[in-house]
Amino acid sequence: MSRIPRQIPVVVLAGFLGSGKTTLLNHLLHHSGGSRIGALVNDFGAIEIDAMAVAGALGDSTVSLGNGCLCCAVDASELDVYLERLARPGTGVDVIVIEASGLAEPQELVRMVLASEHPGIVYGGLVEVVDAAEFDATRARHPEIDRHLALADLVVVNKLDRAEDGERVLGLVRSLVDRAAVVPATHGRVDPEFLFDCRPSEERVGQLSFDDLSDRTEGHDHGSHLHSGYDSVSFGSEVPLDPRRLMRFLDSRPEGLYRIKGYVDFGPYDLRNRYSLHAVGRFLRFYPEPWAAADDRLTQLVLIGSDIDAAALGKELEACKSDAPHADEHGMWGVLRYVTDPEEEDPPGVQEL
Repeated sequence: MSRIPRQIPVVVLAGFLGSGKTTLLNHLLHHSGGSRIGALVNDFGAIEIDAMAVAGALGDSTVSLGNGCLCCAVDASELDVYLERLARPGTGVDVIVIEASGLAEPQELVRMVLASEHPGIVYGGLVEVVDAAEFDATRARHPEIDRHLALADLVVVNKLDRAEDGERVLGLVRSLVDRAAVVPATHGRVDPEFLFDCRPSEERVGQLSFDDLSDRTEGHDHGSHLHSGYDSVSFGSEVPLDPRRLMRFLDSRPEGLYRIKGYVDFGPYDLRNRYSLHAVGRFLRFYPEPWAAADDRLTQLVLIGSDIDAAALGKELEACKSDAPHADEHGMWGVLRYVTDPEEEDPPGVQEL
């Protein structure tokens, strides 16, 4: 008798820049209940910061695709190549999560998964992550967010602790979804059972079909994608950055510069730690984490924004370099203002990205 092959659910994890997708994925990795998660992480930028953030937990069960949005960079057959690497029997993967770029079009990703010819996978749903603190501003600037929410199977309303009126945001999101579950969260902490069943036998009742997507996305073109209006700047340096100069840059960053993420080497100012940097809108945090013995001591940053002068931003970051052998004892004070008490927030590996 022929045997029906085991199928691995593929969950699409989407949401606007800085909503907390990588935080949520890291939470799943550390609270998976023994299930093995494979991930395809898509960064909008040449330096794959999000993939670096999850690679330690995933080991060889991650595929990263940088410098572009997955929805435009590959087609369904190419996506199958990536999924094949994760779905091989030897990996032992129970579920695959595609973490989309914050500027990707989720319906295109879902369409590609549904169009997959790989017999070992099945579409596992679209999860949209919403930043409750930034939701009103994001929706005003990008009304297409409503369309994204209408496609979702599950909506995670994240960062409720930072929202002025979290209940109002929750109510508004519930009014915009189409039968999707809406789950409140802080720091991306959700029950993994909301996202996947490790032993699916068929597509779940109520999830989108290929025909549903065709109806809802008629007339869609890549020119209307969120990322068509956004640019990214990738910055790397083997020379440490001066903390005072970097803080002057961050304090004066232009309004269109929406997202900054990456790692900073402050050289003699802190020889033990690198600093994970995360900025969303005006929100800014640094998270010190010890250098590993094998780490190259580099600064690697990705900046994403609209109507930004990439060349000027690159010059300003270049001006932050400092090869001074000694540290000013007060030089880190500006940075340390944005280092939170570890008891108040998650450790650096699971922060919002």
